[in-house]
Amino acid sequence: MRVIGAEGEQIGIMATRDALRLAEEKGCDLVEVSPNAKPPVCKIMDYGKYKYELSKKAKDAKKKQRFWHLKEMRFRPKTEDHDYTFKMKHIREFLAQGNKVKVFVEFRGREMTHKEFGDKIMNKLQGDLTDVGIIEQKPKMEGRSLTMTVMPKG
Repeated sequence: MRVIGAEGEQIGIMATRDALRLAEEKGCDLVEVSPNAKPPVCKIMDYGKYKYELSKKAKDAKKKQRFWHLKEMRFRPKTEDHDYTFKMKHIREFLAQGNKVKVFVEFRGREMTHKEFGDKIMNKLQGDLTDVGIIEQKPKMEGRSLTMTVMPKG
């Protein structure tokens, strides 16, 4: 088998028992790196330390991932100003926490004939949220509701 030293240097091709003895002398383990190679490749290393470093790298990668939740806020075409500002305040809080927000304007019955009221609410929201959010999905009709997705800036 081909043996690689603890610092990455090539030691050469030797018998298994000689490689094991060499690893024990250095106080390390003999780890098979590539069993399908001709000849198989083994490395002298501290296996416990190697596993620890792998787990640390995985934990750091997990920390750097960005997690967000999708929050929802529902409006109606006849939503009054006070209700609008109250709901918009909650949308701003969700965006400040780093969450995406899916905004719905739901239409019932004859309200479907006046979709311009829903468009008016969505346009107003787009203008009011420009400082804290980015429109990820423009307003579009999905069945009986007008939907838009907003994601936080930065």
